[in-house]
Amino acid sequence: MAERFLSNAINRIDAKGRVSVPAHFRAVLTSLNTQELYALRALDCPAMDVGGPDLLDRYEQRIEMEDPFLGSADDMSFFIHGDGAFLKLDKEGRVVVTDFVREHTGITDEVAFIGRGRFFQMWDPKQAEAHTRAVRQRLLAMRQNARGQERME
Repeated sequence: MAERFLSNAINRIDAKGRVSVPAHFRAVLTSLNTQELYALRALDCPAMDVGGPDLLDRYEQRIEMEDPFLGSADDMSFFIHGDGAFLKLDKEGRVVVTDFVREHTGITDEVAFIGRGRFFQMWDPKQAEAHTRAVRQRLLAMRQNARGQERME
């Protein structure tokens, strides 16, 4: 079974603007032999989607499937390459929280790391908490609607 980014953690940013990637996420990165991370500003929320070079590869493979004359490939490339950046892991497993990351996420002094299976996200902890509540409410509403439809049948 392939390694996955699971769980979540909140870590403090140090005086030099670095934050430690959680140990269990670093273990996944080590198993993938990854020292350089690809980070993309999430399209629908104030978070960074972060993974190894395979994350960028998956996005680029998707772009290649598009008809280059329709413009969607161009838009996807503009987003994937223009709103993405590489983050380098240092020897202690830290990354610098750059202005590029801070501007999109609102991160100030702490980072919430959220596992998403094949990638993880970096959030401002308060934004992550609010998003978690909203996700749980949506999923609960879906479950309740499904149960209601089962009873009607």
